[in-house]
Amino acid sequence: MISTAKRHELTLLAAGQPWLPVLLLAGQAAKPLRKVPRLGWFVGDPLVARQIYNDATHFSIVSEGAVGHWWAQVIGDWVDDLFEGPGHNALRAKSRDLFAAKYTDALVQRVMGPALKEISNDLAAGKTVDIAERARVLVGRSVSDLVGMEPGDIAGIFGLPGTDDPDEPFRVLFDHVEELVNLGLGTMASTALDPDAVARARTLARQLATSVPAAYERADTDTTLGRCRELGLELEHASGLAILMAVAGTDTLASAMTRMVALLHDSDGHRGLLAAPERTPDAVRETLRVTSPAYLVGRSVTAPVEIAGRRLVPGDHVKILTWSINNAVGDFDIHRDYIPATRQLWFGGGRHLCLGAQLVHSELTALLEALTVTGRPWEIVERRYRRKVFIPTYQVLKIRLS
Repeated sequence: MISTAKRHELTLLAAGQPWLPVLLLAGQAAKPLRKVPRLGWFVGDPLVARQIYNDATHFSIVSEGAVGHWWAQVIGDWVDDLFEGPGHNALRAKSRDLFAAKYTDALVQRVMGPALKEISNDLAAGKTVDIAERARVLVGRSVSDLVGMEPGDIAGIFGLPGTDDPDEPFRVLFDHVEELVNLGLGTMASTALDPDAVARARTLARQLATSVPAAYERADTDTTLGRCRELGLELEHASGLAILMAVAGTDTLASAMTRMVALLHDSDGHRGLLAAPERTPDAVRETLRVTSPAYLVGRSVTAPVEIAGRRLVPGDHVKILTWSINNAVGDFDIHRDYIPATRQLWFGGGRHLCLGAQLVHSELTALLEALTVTGRPWEIVERRYRRKVFIPTYQVLKIRLS
């Protein structure tokens, strides 16, 4: 029998893209990998996925069919160097300590701390809090910090009318990035965008990068751009890193935040967490495993290779079914211990393991601490799923303390 938590997760996936739960559930049978006409190879095995991630000789992240190809159309061909060329090696070497836990914890408290405190206070006062709306604001604050864009900058760049709501600029910034992310809809068969989509994507990316050069020069060393400057990253690479992380981590983080709160409630895990707060890291790991917001990751074959007994040739597309692989382990359970086979597969693997992985852990941990500091479980009083989006998430998730 399907659990309440799983039922809501599948409904949420279908609201975002109706075909998605069918593909991801069927993908659990694609072990170790299976070819689908016109779409390419689908990978449903964690060991094969990791083998592909670690093989830069036969698989590319920048050729057609892979995410780097999509990015190159949006912000320029120099992405090829940042993703796979000498620039990538330099970026990795210089940014190795950019997102150490000590830094990310401090960053989250500086950027999100007051807003998280407000959530705790509102819940303790008996108010109903829309976690979906608050998550968009929290992530908007994070994006603002990553690209060095102050609220006044947001108002000027996006033509925001005067408002007394201090959170409105961050909602606008979130919506801006989400529009860019949603241009990925319909790229299952090919990552080539039509000319109108390319033009719109470039406009959105250019607006997002407007403040980066000035912020790079003046940013304090406790900001991401300031640390990039201090670590010796050139402006072009620092700008590319900031925009890539802002876009890649906007919808995915907001999705993980809201779904974490729902999963804990639906599985009764919030009560278990209150009784055993030392399980907070496990709750975060389980959230990322079960939600796997980057539900599918593409690679292109650039040289003939045999993998898991199958022959792949140049031009083939490979789709690693992250959600399918991670969810094959079982339902959400905060008492589940570390699973060696999946490890952090939701963050990719190999030389392209997500640079912001530790930042995501810090952000989700901080939200959990804000929710559990009251010592009381919460109940969901209203939920609605966000429709027709590239990254499935909640439109509304209103909670109050039980």
